[in-house]
Amino acid sequence: MQEGEQDTSCYGTSYHAGHVGTHSVLEQVVGLVVFKSYVVGHTGCIRYSTHTRVTDKRVNQVTPQLFAHFPDSKTMAAASEEEIFNLISSVSYPNSKSRYLKGAAQAIENLYGGAIPDDIDQLQQLPGVGRKTANVILSVVYGEAAMAVDTHVFRVANRLGLTTNSKTPLATEKELLRYIPQEQVPRAHHWLILHGRYVCQARKPQCTGCGISQYCKYFTAKTKKTGQK
Repeated sequence: MQEGEQDTSCYGTSYHAGHVGTHSVLEQVVGLVVFKSYVVGHTGCIRYSTHTRVTDKRVNQVTPQLFAHFPDSKTMAAASEEEIFNLISSVSYPNSKSRYLKGAAQAIENLYGGAIPDDIDQLQQLPGVGRKTANVILSVVYGEAAMAVDTHVFRVANRLGLTTNSKTPLATEKELLRYIPQEQVPRAHHWLILHGRYVCQARKPQCTGCGISQYCKYFTAKTKKTGQK
């Protein structure tokens, strides 16, 4: 990869737990969630939200060592919070994340026999897991038509006009699922995230270089306003 080029190899493919090794699945999931930590089971993996921003670069630096020590939920459940903390201390709020990681691993082992749940309500019962991350797992690990709404998806969907005055992530999720063909939902999630990260950025959207600006509600309104001046 050339200098300055974005590594987007982790996007655009769905995997089914049990068919792909833990580390292979993890490599594909890296980059999908902005607020993140991890738990891994022997049939798949979970990345879960802790309400704190961690860069993908930092995550990529931390996880190889973390999973070398704890390759599955059983070994992580048996580890102490201190052991986990020492391996993730460079990320923000490592104390909370260590507690969540151990707690989620224990729940996966004790409640689900070491298997990652494929039910959104069960996933949200795991420590630190919210609806967004639960949807990521359903989409990426199990290939289901689940739409995870992070800050990028929320912003881009509204600007493009894919949603109409959606005020919450849940409202955005429901509206996107209403209109996006079911078979396209997992990919659409990745498309919206990538577009939000690299083109339709929060502070300075790159409208002039956007390939879909002619379909964009935000761009149409902006150019109309400019033309009236």
